Amino acid sequence: MQRIGRAAGGVTRRDGKPMQEGTWLGHPRGLTVLFLTEMWADFSYFGMRALLVYYMTTQLHLGIAAASTIYGAYTASAHLTPIAGGVLADRWLGKRVSVASGAAIMALGHFMMTFPALFFPALATVAVGFGLFLPSLPSQVVSLYPEGDPRLDRAYSVYYVGINLGSFLAPIVCGTLGERYGWHVGFAAAGVGMLIGLAVYVAGSRWLPEGQGRVRGEATEPAQGEARAAAPGGLLAHLRPLMGELAVLAVAVILFRIAYEQIGNSIALWTESGVDREIAAFGGFTVPMTWFQSLNPLAIFALTPLVLRRWRRLSSRGREPGSVAKMAGGAWLLAAAFASIAAAGAISAGRVPWLALVLFMLLLTLGEICFMPIGLSLVTRLAPRGHRATLLGGWFILAFFANFAAGVLGREFAVWRPVPFFAVCAGLAAAAGLVLHLGSWRRLSRR
Repeated sequence: MQRIGRAAGGVTRRDGKPMQEGTWLGHPRGLTVLFLTEMWADFSYFGMRALLVYYMTTQLHLGIAAASTIYGAYTASAHLTPIAGGVLADRWLGKRVSVASGAAIMALGHFMMTFPALFFPALATVAVGFGLFLPSLPSQVVSLYPEGDPRLDRAYSVYYVGINLGSFLAPIVCGTLGERYGWHVGFAAAGVGMLIGLAVYVAGSRWLPEGQGRVRGEATEPAQGEARAAAPGGLLAHLRPLMGELAVLAVAVILFRIAYEQIGNSIALWTESGVDREIAAFGGFTVPMTWFQSLNPLAIFALTPLVLRRWRRLSSRGREPGSVAKMAGGAWLLAAAFASIAAAGAISAGRVPWLALVLFMLLLTLGEICFMPIGLSLVTRLAPRGHRATLLGGWFILAFFANFAAGVLGREFAVWRPVPFFAVCAGLAAAAGLVLHLGSWRRLSRR
């Protein structure tokens, strides 16, 4: 087992303390704990999301426009609450207490979803728990590594695989249970997954950075004072020189996510009505519509190692692109994904072959790998110690605006034909890439 810490004068973490943890596969063991916790959390979140639109249109008998609006409002709210959750974690609760309490509240919300009469309270409960949980878990990754450690971008890419492992399993397990045995069974499975994630986090807390608060009830006071954040003006003063670039970056993130978030909304509806899901080679087997939502995380597993290997090779030659350049490339790949299904719809007389959806998912996934985890890494590097969860909350509040706008746009899927709708999504993603490419990123890219 390697050791990356040394005695006095050795490598230190970002909180100034010696790094004494053993490593696993070249990374601190705490990354494995956070990886598995995130995996189960996303199993629960995406398990419910895989069922949500279908549940509203079939069980609750809502129209497509109403279901899309509720879907957008829910996913937007789930990304609004993290700004408050991040402040609570940094200033009062500590990250460990925030993660544990958020996980418990999310599990409660998933179990409430098994009762149709509690539909809207359940959505609100999950959103509240998500707000406590979401900014405090990934913000702990950066504290595992010494200042300037080149593994950090790759650590967030590894961490992002955990997100997608959960979201890969979720549609298969929760989706199959929901379609075959009743939606309430699928929602209950999502709740069980969240409880498993909570158990993993508590059991592995000894491998996590100090100064993150306590979980087991001895104290809810943040330890070591890291969570006692400085006055909000400290964060603003730190970021003020980058405000113009951050504003442009925010626009690009919103444009990207408006298009990307159609994956659980209009893409899910199109999969049911516009894609030929029959596989003749398997005796005419029709693939369940929820299974296609597992293609994206499955491609994450297959493609992430290839992308990381490519970046490592470029890094060895001093040619690895900066974070913003990677994100611009990701936006253009997402534009290509939507352009591909718009073209497939334009040349198809009836339903689009399922292989067109597979190609779409591959291109979308490549774009996601280059955009999402790199954005997370960039934001955590920009944040000063004691403000990381707060700034990550700001990152996720961008997702609030994007998800709400994605829900509004999704309403038009019921009115427009798929080809022009997907062409608009391609245009939004391309605009995000153009904004990132044309911006002046010298100061931001050095962070």
